[in-house]
Amino acid sequence: MTIKDTPEEWSVTASAVPFRGNKTSVRTDDVVMPDGTVVRRDYQVHPGSVAVLALDEEDRVLVLRQYRHPVRQKLWEIPAGLLDVPGENPLSAAQRELYEEAHVKADRWRVLTDVYTTPGGCDEAVRIFLAQDLSAAEGERFEVAEEEADMELARVPLDELVRGVLAGDLHNNCLVVGVLSVLAARAGDGLDALRPAEAPWPARPFEA
Repeated sequence: MTIKDTPEEWSVTASAVPFRGNKTSVRTDDVVMPDGTVVRRDYQVHPGSVAVLALDEEDRVLVLRQYRHPVRQKLWEIPAGLLDVPGENPLSAAQRELYEEAHVKADRWRVLTDVYTTPGGCDEAVRIFLAQDLSAAEGERFEVAEEEADMELARVPLDELVRGVLAGDLHNNCLVVGVLSVLAARAGDGLDALRPAEAPWPARPFEA
């Protein structure tokens, strides 16, 4: 038996978009269940995101602390951002986010993992990259605004982040998945066995 997620789409008898926001919207679908009943499902429609687990030569992860209004907390996170353009190459988006949020570039990129953040209520797909061989980016720093204007940056040892995750002190999903995935990769076939940075991503197809 192969343990693998597979595409499937149940019949939808009606669909509406009761709310459209700046970046996302809410869709309401009437979905036919296996027993023939029709159930209404509301979910957020999301363009998708990328995140970057940037690991330096001292085994430290580049993290940032940012206010997140829905949960009323300042969360430690890894650099991340939206796929602003349909079909955008996720590697290009990840490189942009690392530059804009941390003014850092990386010479080595691989896919760490792909996740659906909240598949019961949102179609957001996130590709988390592993970035290594870090150095300061050239040129002027990107001008930040809104929540990002209050952002803090740090480099934290990977082991310390793992302890924080397991202690329940760190909650950002991309950070949690990212740091635990690095540990799992090292314990398995090693970081060199990770997928290449341009690996296909069926959840958000793109042109290489």
